[in-house]
Amino acid sequence: MALGGALALAFTVAAMVPSGTVQLAGRAQQGGLMFGTLPHGATALTLDGLAVSANLDGRFVIGFGRDAIAAAELGWRDAAGNPLTKTITVLPRDWPTQSLPTLAPKPVPDAEFDSRRPAELAKIAAARSGTSAVAGWAQAFIVPAVGAVTGVFGSQRILSGEPQAPRSGIDIGAAESAPVVAPADGVVRLADGPFTLEGNLVILDHGLGVQSVLMHLSRIDVTVGQMLRRGDPVGQVGATGRATGPHLHWGMTWSPDGKTIVRVDPAQLVVAR
Repeated sequence: MALGGALALAFTVAAMVPSGTVQLAGRAQQGGLMFGTLPHGATALTLDGLAVSANLDGRFVIGFGRDAIAAAELGWRDAAGNPLTKTITVLPRDWPTQSLPTLAPKPVPDAEFDSRRPAELAKIAAARSGTSAVAGWAQAFIVPAVGAVTGVFGSQRILSGEPQAPRSGIDIGAAESAPVVAPADGVVRLADGPFTLEGNLVILDHGLGVQSVLMHLSRIDVTVGQMLRRGDPVGQVGATGRATGPHLHWGMTWSPDGKTIVRVDPAQLVVAR
């Protein structure tokens, strides 16, 4: 499966919408991100009642998870304080299923996994809790590694007969030690490992709650707090954590408040390298 199809952002970086409704661009579908601009003077933006942050120029991002329902409501107040809403029709998608009868659901014995996992999850949660003023989210994303897509967002694996959580990103098949780069500008929030499932893991903050998750690396070449530009080296492809062979797992999340995590499909945001 080849990646492609640039997402054309239908708003100007510094422009505000002078009047009227919120302007939106992007894919209104399960696993998609949309990009918008508020009318001048508008405040109190929400998506289905959840507060959504916007930049000083009124730009914002919203995301829809794998199982998002068919309609979402965007709300805001105009310059006079009047409440306004816009209904967004969210298109459904089909999700494939894959059975791997010989792969264990956990890569280490239960006692070891259970003892290590809480600390790992705490590190990941802490990395996701902050955001930054970086505007990488507004860029056209590039694929962070060169290779065929071997696993698609939203698909579900059955490991040794046990259904697993749906895939939260895409798998890119690449050779061991192949370079991994930043898919867009971002600040490194986590660079650690190996974790039991994710292996060596890097989380990049692209701003406004949009983050990339790069997993199973054989090595990490960045540090927490480092600012990366699109295409900068991050590390190398590996098979650390739960992996059947060398590949890069690239996940993307949107978190408007640092607590609510919406997993979205990175394949919807990339352009050919």
